Amino acid sequence: MIATRALSAEAGSVRAARDFTLAALRRQRMAHGSQDIAVVVSELVTNALLHALPGSADSGPLKPIRLGLLQHGRWLLCAVADPGKAAPVPRTPGALAEAGRGLQMVCALSDRWGYTMPSGVR
Repeated sequence: MIATRALSAEAGSVRAARDFTLAALRRQRMAHGSQDIAVVVSELVTNALLHALPGSADSGPLKPIRLGLLQHGRWLLCAVADPGKAAPVPRTPGALAEAGRGLQMVCALSDRWGYTMPSGVR
């Protein structure tokens, strides 16, 4: 299975990404772990929306966030590409913090996670 979707820079994109993922997994009869996968996709898209999109003062066309799902045997690769130039950095939030745990959740629910920078980006 290969499934891709472009997402806009709106909060509704997180739900759209999650729904797209769950529908793709149902089509492939991959129900096992689908809720965990949907959480991973939600956190990655949320991270892209919060940290990787240029500010309103930046000029130029806004590149979309792209979601890709690739099944290889029993493995599923979930990839989110965004226009950001910074690498994702897991944080250690305080016990009462309301945010900052997204990448920790991705790590906990994934067998492996990481990132790559497109060539030519620094």
